[in-house]
Amino acid sequence: MTLRLAFMGTPDFAARSLAEIAAAGHEVVHVYTQPPRRRGRGQSEQKTPVHQLAEVLGIPVSTPATFRDPDVIAHFASLDLDLAAVVAYGQILPQAALDAPRMGCLNLHASLLPRWRGAAPIQRAIMAGDTLTGVQLQQMEAGLDTGPILLSETVRIKDSDTAASLHDRLMDAGALMWPRALSALERGSLEAVPQSSEGVTYASKISSDEARIDWSRPAGELAHHVRGLSPFPGAWFEMPGEKRPVRVKVLLAEAVDGKAAPGTVIDGLTVACGEGALRLVRLQREGKGAMDAATFLNGNSLPAGTVLD
Repeated sequence: MTLRLAFMGTPDFAARSLAEIAAAGHEVVHVYTQPPRRRGRGQSEQKTPVHQLAEVLGIPVSTPATFRDPDVIAHFASLDLDLAAVVAYGQILPQAALDAPRMGCLNLHASLLPRWRGAAPIQRAIMAGDTLTGVQLQQMEAGLDTGPILLSETVRIKDSDTAASLHDRLMDAGALMWPRALSALERGSLEAVPQSSEGVTYASKISSDEARIDWSRPAGELAHHVRGLSPFPGAWFEMPGEKRPVRVKVLLAEAVDGKAAPGTVIDGLTVACGEGALRLVRLQREGKGAMDAATFLNGNSLPAGTVLD
């Protein structure tokens, strides 16, 4: 038996799951994704990765601005679904939508719940210095990532992981969970395990101000901060410029020994922190491409004693 389902998702992370579900032979009758956005220098409208893949697969697509619109919910209910598969959709589903499919709505989340509920679990795990994370399929409830867990896989966070590399490993691990989970659902062999009430943390969206490097923090913490925000939105600082301070993103850095007032360049691109120092390995000056430290210093003067903000 194949399942009749709808898919809800938006970014590349979600498109990988849609590809696996479709390849497993299940009947994906409709796709919901975020509306096209204007992007790039030409500000042309671009469809989401999920939207683009759905069109290739010949699946009808809806892009409602909100899922709380009664007409949207009515259309969703009319699809006569076994379930809905949700991956990084970007909208909160009301209870009426959660209740419409016979088996409810399943969500793929990139953390080991209840740790890092919310919008930015991959970044938050690295920023916090976690050594383990994972992907989980949960039965959706009205609360934010509070539903019982149906399937789980643990993934180790490597010392070299950035948000981008961990994203890709979790994307692949999560996508491969769907065929197993849907097959188990057909057999009635998936057990829903309630989440623990202990260890709850929230992975809120990351603001530009939060991404700013606070040189008074220990270098080890800042190394995690940099990796967790690389390449987007990017940990950043400001250096002196001819007319105004210049914003620079740090895409890769490592904690080293060193001592001076926090924010002071010790030598090359080694900057003193509250404890130890941070050696900046890969950077991106505003308006420029990413470059290694040596190339950056060829075009930017940062003598020892320069104070970064």
